[in-house]
Amino acid sequence: MPVHTRHPLALGVLCAQGAGLLWGLVFVAPLRFADVAPASLALGRYLAFGLVALLLAGTDRRRLQALGRADWRRAVALTLVGNFIYYGCLAAALQQAGGPLPTLIIGTLPVVIAVCANLSSPDLPWRRLVPPLLAIGCGLLLVHAQEAGDTASPQFSLGVLLAVAAVACWTWYPLANAAWLRRHPHLSPTTWATAQGLVTLPLAVIGFAGLLLVQPTPRIWGSDPAAYIAGMAVLGLGASWAGTLLWNRASQLLPPSLTGQLIVFETLAALGYLYAFAGRGPTVFEKAGIVLLLCGVLLGVRAVSGKQRH
Repeated sequence: MPVHTRHPLALGVLCAQGAGLLWGLVFVAPLRFADVAPASLALGRYLAFGLVALLLAGTDRRRLQALGRADWRRAVALTLVGNFIYYGCLAAALQQAGGPLPTLIIGTLPVVIAVCANLSSPDLPWRRLVPPLLAIGCGLLLVHAQEAGDTASPQFSLGVLLAVAAVACWTWYPLANAAWLRRHPHLSPTTWATAQGLVTLPLAVIGFAGLLLVQPTPRIWGSDPAAYIAGMAVLGLGASWAGTLLWNRASQLLPPSLTGQLIVFETLAALGYLYAFAGRGPTVFEKAGIVLLLCGVLLGVRAVSGKQRH
């Protein structure tokens, strides 16, 4: 018997972990390319995503042709909100306020999504959901409180607003995406990831063409155009296409209240990458916070596993 039919919970958690590891890369790019406009980072990433999807579409042509108009409209909506608007806000927030503050705010996504998911479609008693959420929330505060408290710049308020907007976008995206996949169980995660990439391509081309008309050239490519192109290719293939594929699979295998919590893997990956980028390790408080984050995930998995046994 295939592994995914025997152990859907374990496979779903592994898929969510893989998506988090890939998505964590997006937090480093705005700092690595600090001289590149946030819109250029978002459009470059999703232009690469669209090109990857176009190359892969030939191998999945039959299932893509089977998608209806409603599927394509939903793919466009998910792409606009979950891709362009979300990453544009995140990249701008990172550049305006540095790494710690936006990561703190984005890091609340596991709690926000899990609460919203359970409010809209209850699948777990709150007594089971509250302990992992408290552990994750306390862990996030410990991880970021020290650095976030030291953050001060003229762009502070703007960074806060942009990060909050990014949270709103990515609270809606996974819930809407998971709901669509549950209502259409025949959809392959690979096909759905490729479909979102295909609708991304024309939107990215139009957006990039407009950017070339209004944005100074140095802000589009930065000081190292070759590095910019390579970075966008990595984000397009890894963080966008492969990350979306893995998350789609996790959304099919896990209840929404758990998948919301598992976005914590993105926060953990982003922290690891940011530590490496800054050339330092976590402080004692940050280590304690990371332990609490992991404990929260384990508690969430246990809550779902206990429900399934009953």
